[in-house]
Amino acid sequence: MPAMTPQPANFTNQFLIAMPGMGDGMFAGTVVYMCEHNEKGALGLVINKPIDIKLKNLFEKVELTLDRSDLAETPVFFGGPVQTERGFVLHERLGGAEGQGGHYNSSLQIPGGLEMTTSKDVLEAMSHGAGPKKVLVTLGYSGWGAGQLEDEMSRNGWIHVGAEPGIIFDTPVEQRYARALSLLGIDEHMLSHDAGHA
Repeated sequence: MPAMTPQPANFTNQFLIAMPGMGDGMFAGTVVYMCEHNEKGALGLVINKPIDIKLKNLFEKVELTLDRSDLAETPVFFGGPVQTERGFVLHERLGGAEGQGGHYNSSLQIPGGLEMTTSKDVLEAMSHGAGPKKVLVTLGYSGWGAGQLEDEMSRNGWIHVGAEPGIIFDTPVEQRYARALSLLGIDEHMLSHDAGHA
């Protein structure tokens, strides 16, 4: 096998796709969209594990009404095991033309045109029929300390590929894992669930 050149350690705006041998059952079969990755660690949101809460119910919990029929029945997702009581809104970046300026009180701008917002003002904008049109709302996030993600990658826990927003916002949940793998030219049925067994 030819020697592998080390990958630059920045998985921002990439999908992490859990491999079948992933030891952590919480992440089995998941696709994580990476919002931030630097020398201090990494933060991502699982995009394919809906939980038993609809967006309209989440809005009721924060005393807002959601007058968006396109979103009311959309599921909220398990974003990861950290801060599971807190909401994270992954959404397309708004252009200045929408009058919002695209900035909420607490937003992380992600290279590639998406933002991740944790402040209630994005929900308030959505409740009034404004705000971003394409959103994925999670409770909790996936976090890694410095070097932890790189270590998991080196043990083949994850593979990564450049993110495709259409998979996050427009692909049915049950197809997101297979679609993310297809970006690498991999069919999920080709993956062995018996990694390491001779």
